[in-house]
Amino acid sequence: MSKKILVAEDSSVIQNLTKKILTLQNYEISAVKNGKQVLDKLDSEAYDLILMDIHMPVMDGMECARAIRKLSGDVASIPIIAITGNANNYSMEDFKEAGIDEFVPKPLNYDNLVTVVNNYLANGN
Repeated sequence: MSKKILVAEDSSVIQNLTKKILTLQNYEISAVKNGKQVLDKLDSEAYDLILMDIHMPVMDGMECARAIRKLSGDVASIPIIAITGNANNYSMEDFKEAGIDEFVPKPLNYDNLVTVVNNYLANGN
């Protein structure tokens, strides 16, 4: 059974690129455009990992990660990997405080994205 990843990204170009890369790794991908949609999806489906853009409309990635960590049950511990073009504006401490486990900078690098995702899903981090 393939692992399920929820991609939260408001750019359709980056969303499609991310979906293609991860589908090639045999992951099952769902995608949404903002943090509110992430929370709605988590109400009805289980995911093994969330890839989350930091800057999105409606609810940004930091706010959404904090909201996920306040949920009850297993959903609160889903690994969250930030994807952001503004990594220099944040420290790993900022991400950790929000409940984000790791980040991958934009522009996305195929090998980097695959390595980080595989590490989290293979090791059960």
